Amino acid sequence: MAGRFPDWLVPMAATLTQERFAGPEWIFERKFDGIRLLAYKRGSDVRLFSRNRLPLTLPRIAAAIAALPSDELILDGELAANAYHVFDILWYDGRAVTMLPLVDRLELLRRLPIRPPLQRVEALEEDAPWERARTEGWEGVIGKRRDSPYEHRRSKHWLKMKCETTGEFFVGGFTDPQGARVGLGALLVGFPAESGLLFAGKVGTGFDTSLLTALRKRLDALETDASPFTSAKGLPRVRTHWVRPEVRVKVAFIEWTVHRKLRHSRLLDVIS
Repeated sequence: MAGRFPDWLVPMAATLTQERFAGPEWIFERKFDGIRLLAYKRGSDVRLFSRNRLPLTLPRIAAAIAALPSDELILDGELAANAYHVFDILWYDGRAVTMLPLVDRLELLRRLPIRPPLQRVEALEEDAPWERARTEGWEGVIGKRRDSPYEHRRSKHWLKMKCETTGEFFVGGFTDPQGARVGLGALLVGFPAESGLLFAGKVGTGFDTSLLTALRKRLDALETDASPFTSAKGLPRVRTHWVRPEVRVKVAFIEWTVHRKLRHSRLLDVIS
């Protein structure tokens, strides 16, 4: 759509997901651990902004964008490792291209002679790109629907899969299921310390129906009146059952919070 060159377009944001999936309708890219960078080029004038519209002064990046053979461009990318990693285009030669499907926008990007310090973000070809991210020490990957437009908001058409770490924890309790869920709602897990079992958080995903049912039966046999947690800040106050901490589980999570709780945890396995 042709129109007046905009002063600002709100950048699209990805939604964090714990799911791991692939499919022909998705394109996966490396998630860089850097600064979101929006580049506005009109003739030889180049303006660079953060995602919060803060102006940035990056002479080498600006000069490389100014040299691109297009009078008007708006590029989206990430500034990391002294390079501008370009992954999308919002405006191309006098018209907005945000309503085009992602694959068409990427084709427009391929027409541009991207050279250092600019880098084109290429699609990952692995069946499980998050595994490559883990082994190579990346922050994670972004999955993008091939047919998605560029939305000026946080969207589920872009999903970020951050690299996870794993740990083993003891189950000290569980919550009742709600709605259509069976067995239990979430496991309450902790880790041993000198002062006793410290509460580490809730684990409510990673189960199927048969595991939920089997775990509830096993935990019912271990139920006790007193909480086994000696440090229990953040424990739920209702629909909670305490158990002797004899069941050990392996859990994947993104990171520890400042309060030493698991962030975005999911069950991987019941160890013992």
